Amino acid sequence: MKLQRKWHAGFLTVVAAIALSACSEDPFETKKEVTTEQNTEMDHSTMDHSSSGDVPETLKNAENPMYPVGSTAIITDGHMDGMKGAEATIVGAYDTTAYMISYEPTTGDDRVEKHKWVIHEELIDAGDAPLTTGTEVKTDASHMEGMENATVVIDEAVQTTVYMIDYVSTTNGEAVKNHKWVTESELTTAN
Repeated sequence: MKLQRKWHAGFLTVVAAIALSACSEDPFETKKEVTTEQNTEMDHSTMDHSSSGDVPETLKNAENPMYPVGSTAIITDGHMDGMKGAEATIVGAYDTTAYMISYEPTTGDDRVEKHKWVIHEELIDAGDAPLTTGTEVKTDASHMEGMENATVVIDEAVQTTVYMIDYVSTTNGEAVKNHKWVTESELTTAN
């Protein structure tokens, strides 16, 4: 009888250990946590670095931009590899509201967080600028695959001069034409 009890106790211990291990996470499995900082480092592989240069009809040229059309400036804040530190030639300068946005691409790809920038004139039925943080609106911007006709959430609004620029990537030597957009605070005077 004692042997049978010991066998039952041992059997129950093994069963309990298996059950508990099945319910717990694998202690040897390493997990990759995504921090907010990593989340803002977007994959811009689907971004149209160059564009046709077409701008919305309602977009107004800047009257007295810090960087006039034809001048050069250094990009101080790159939205993608190869931008930061590159020399930009100013192709267009426009006064508007620029928005940092987050959205679910219409392609079904992963959510894009804190994309810089779309401008007020690229939003559909947006009313008066600036829109407040948290506002949801659709965009007809096509800077990235899956952006056009997406519903976006406004993360930040900046009243500024935005620039369309040409530059050569510092990482791969690719010539980028009519890149939309960089803000005035993302440029500095070329030496």
